[in-house]
Formats: sequence, structure tokens, C-alpha cells
Amino acid sequence: MAIFYMNICIVYLCSLCSRWLGRERQGLAEAKPNAFFAYIALSSLVLVSGLRKNIGDTYFYMFSYAQTAYSIDNIVGQKDIGFNLFQMLLQTISHDPQLLVFVVALLTNVLVFITLYKYSKLLELSLYVYITSGMFLMSMNGIRQFLAAAIAFAATKYIFNGNWKKYILVVLLAAQFHQSALILIPIYFIVRRKAWSWTTVLLLGGAVLIVIGFNQFSSALFSVLENSQYSDYKNFSEGGTNIIRVAVWGVPVIFAYLGREKLRQIFPQSDYVVNMALIAFVFMIVSTQNWIFARFTFYFGLYCPLLMSWIVQLFVQRERKIIYYAILVFYFIYYFYENVVSLNMWYESDFFKF
Repeated sequence: MAIFYMNICIVYLCSLCSRWLGRERQGLAEAKPNAFFAYIALSSLVLVSGLRKNIGDTYFYMFSYAQTAYSIDNIVGQKDIGFNLFQMLLQTISHDPQLLVFVVALLTNVLVFITLYKYSKLLELSLYVYITSGMFLMSMNGIRQFLAAAIAFAATKYIFNGNWKKYILVVLLAAQFHQSALILIPIYFIVRRKAWSWTTVLLLGGAVLIVIGFNQFSSALFSVLENSQYSDYKNFSEGGTNIIRVAVWGVPVIFAYLGREKLRQIFPQSDYVVNMALIAFVFMIVSTQNWIFARFTFYFGLYCPLLMSWIVQLFVQRERKIIYYAILVFYFIYYFYENVVSLNMWYESDFFKF
């Protein structure tokens, strides 16, 4: 775990310096963070993620990459052809599976970082929550799906400006890496609404009904998916998501509701971010019945770190430091619980030795 703690410190401190120096250099409160220190923070994320050789399904991707000779002949007609083409291109450079892990980590974290860099109110807080909420760890487990999520997240500006054509094009690209990204096409038209409207009631009500009637819901869902690549998920039986994790994902949504009017004033696009974070929370509620549904939070959960960076601004000036430090403390406690107590996580690498 030492490498994870070092990563948190480096990312937080460098991104904090990035924000401070950016403000001093520009002389404006809304200045962009300093690029040099931001680059150091990003480098830490990429190196820690890209130089690992374990965590989640990393081993299986590495094994497949080393054992399979990808070519046009054996990938045409296969599922998620984009990822196979991607691997085929990488193999023209090297068959070392560490290359696959590193390049995916580079693309994923660069796309996430750039979007947070552009839209976060407090960059260091967004990156801190990205790590301590478990999103950074999730990017190392289910790397193909998280890469698709990062590609779609990079198209956030198209949600903000209402350019549905360009957004759908990006989603279609992401779907070539993981077909589940297609869920974002109808979601676009749902989130492009005012937060806390009747749509919110339907989402939360639907989540409660699914939990209550989960057996019937799952039977109907997997009947629809019977002939798809996701049909095997009906046999997935590793239990549900920890209720503590659900509560943590509900925190930004609750604060956003309590300060909804002020949030709209200081962050005009907040309704779309809140709706995305709310959908992530809904999927997390459903995942208490079967953990596999938490995988859909890949596409929506990235908006939670972005939202948390604006939550601090909802409080009066004298309370902001208290809230800021409270977020740091409680998210770190959760991070320790999730990784040490719950998951007993460890890190293996041929490059980092501790």
C-alpha cells in the first residue's frame, strides 16, 4: 500500500501547488492551474497505474496480450473490435504486455485528468476524490471498460454545450472498446435536463423498485441479453456492493441537492454533472443486490470528483476550510477501509519495489 499512499501525496500536493501557482501567475481567482505541477501529478497517476502487474483483471489482459497474435484475420467479427485493433497496433511495437497496461493507463488517466483540469473548481480536491473514492483503483480493474468511460468523459463539453451529434460520435468510438458505452446515448437526453426534476424522482424511484424486485428484474434483463456478450453475467454471484460504499457515493449528490440553487449560480452546467452523479448513485444502489451493476458507474462516477470540487463553494466563507478538510479526512478514512480492511489490496510491479 505504500505506493498508493505516496501517489496520493504526490498527486494532491502537486495539484494543490498547480492551483496556487496558477492563481498567483494569472492574478485571477479563476485562473487555470499551473501546467508544470499538474503534469507532475498526472505523471504519478500514469506511472503507478501503468507499471503495475496485478489488481483486478490486469493479469488476464496481460496474459491474453502475451499469448495472442492479433491480426485482421482473427479480430474481424469479434466483439469490441476497437480494443483488439488497438492491441494489434501495440504488438507492432512490442509483445511485452506491460506496454498494453502502460498505454491504457496513459490514455485513461490523461483523458480523465484533462477533463478535471478544465472543469474542476479545486483541481487537487477532484483528483484526491478520484483516488480515495476508488475510481483510480477501478481504472485498474476492468481496464477496457474504464478506457471507454474515459473516452466518453472527455466529451463532457458536448454535454455542456448541447452538441449531441459530436457526443454520440465519441460514444460510438468508446463503444468500440466496450459495447456497454452505448448506454450513454439515451443517457445524454436524460441528463440534459434540470436536476431535481421529475426525472430525478423516476430515477430514484426506479432504483428502489429494482432493489425490492431484484430477482424479477435480473431475470428479465438477462433474458434480453441472452444472446449478447453479456449473457455470462447472469452467473455472476460475488455478492452486492458494501453499503458504506453506496453511502460515500451518495455524499456529493446530497450536498448538491441541499445547495442546488447556489450551485446553479456558481456553476451553470452543474445540472448535467449532478444528473450524471445521481445516475452513478442509482447504479450503486442497485449494485447492493449484485456487484456487477457497479461496473456501470464507470461511465457516471467520474462526475462525482468533478462535483465534489464545487461542493465546498456552497458554504459560507468561514465554513469552507472546515468542509474542505472534512472531505480530505473522511475520504481518506474510507480509502483506508476499502483498500486495507475490505479488499486487502496490494500492489505489484517490476519497476517499483517497496
